[in-house]
Amino acid sequence: MGPSVSRVLAGGLLLWGTLFSAQAREWQVAPGHGVLQAAINAAHSGDTLILSSGIYYGPVNIHRSLSMLGNNASVINGEDSTHVITVSAPDVLIKNLHIEHSGNDPVSEDSGIFVTDAGDRSRIEANYFENNLIGIYLKGPESVVVSHNIIVGSRDQRINDRGNGIYLWNTPGSVIEGNTVRYGRDGIFVTSSRNNVFRGNQLRDLRFGIHYMYTNDSEVSNNISINNHVGYALMFSHRLQIKNNRSLDDHERGMFFNFANYSEIDGNQVISGENGINEKCVFIYNSNFNQIANNRFEGCQIGIHFTAGSESNEIYANAFIDNRHQVKYVGTRHIEWSKNGRGNYWSDNLTFDIDGNGIADQPYRPNDLVDQIIWRHPLAKLLLNSPAVQILKWAQSEFPGIHPGGVTDSAPLMLAPPVSFAVPTAMSGG
Repeated sequence: MGPSVSRVLAGGLLLWGTLFSAQAREWQVAPGHGVLQAAINAAHSGDTLILSSGIYYGPVNIHRSLSMLGNNASVINGEDSTHVITVSAPDVLIKNLHIEHSGNDPVSEDSGIFVTDAGDRSRIEANYFENNLIGIYLKGPESVVVSHNIIVGSRDQRINDRGNGIYLWNTPGSVIEGNTVRYGRDGIFVTSSRNNVFRGNQLRDLRFGIHYMYTNDSEVSNNISINNHVGYALMFSHRLQIKNNRSLDDHERGMFFNFANYSEIDGNQVISGENGINEKCVFIYNSNFNQIANNRFEGCQIGIHFTAGSESNEIYANAFIDNRHQVKYVGTRHIEWSKNGRGNYWSDNLTFDIDGNGIADQPYRPNDLVDQIIWRHPLAKLLLNSPAVQILKWAQSEFPGIHPGGVTDSAPLMLAPPVSFAVPTAMSGG
């Protein structure tokens, strides 16, 4: 490396820079008022600012392609004014900082880190955020990576008046991965974007865990939503890959699809708590041409609420387990929930498989008259094989007027497909 370089900046800031290439320097930055912006202004693109332990004060604007690295005890305090850090240059790296006390004005979208449309390819990694209106806001940059941050949102206002943990607008190609978000409004909210990936995030105690609006050709995979009002709200978005996500004890809906079309919903798990607090495992509203397979919906008041003209969806190889009402279908059409001789598993389908091929010998129609009697009077299960109940089932099958329209599974599975999900230790606490 080249010789050491030291400079005294305004306010008594002492920076030690070590020349390690012709263009890039490494600067040691001491805490204080005004010193961080002074260091940014003195540095050149490609330089690295290394922040020691202590409190630095914002707001600051990173207007060069710099790396800003802390040691997890490097605190940047925005003093409750506007954005704590604004990124207005490409290829910026912000890592291992504690970022706190943005402003609280929703009109100016005050954020812990605010990345403008000039911040393409920036990386925000392993930071801790608290007491900010919005944790991280990507407003227009391309291909940004936000990974392994911890964001603790507000609990003071009504939930709809709080800010989002991670907020994205028109940021194609950006990846949100491995973050933990707790409290605030929505964990991750995206609108008017495309080609995004939300993967491996942990979201709890929010309004919506993940909220999609007008975002196409994107992926939501391996995320965990716990104790939110809605786990995954996917609206007005097309060609999504929704795979291997978990919703645990979300209150109103585990997954909500509103005009979400041409998507794959595969390998997800929605489980309500012991008290059945989840009203609906899945709500499908005006969503078409989707493949819904290999999912597990368990312990909800309603397994799937299916309504508003949703058509041409393939629903098969799912497990519906111990939901009070397996299906609520609003419509008069007859729809089939099986594909290529493979239907779904229904925990309340007491039937036979004489040939042993894993498929029940009789079709299944969820929530017939007998199902409703059993849910209202659980002890009626003792009479399932009685002549009276068999006659009632036969009458309903022979007289369609008793059961007009609705869902039929012509090849119900005898066994539920296995799953191997577990709740991570980091999210299992109170």
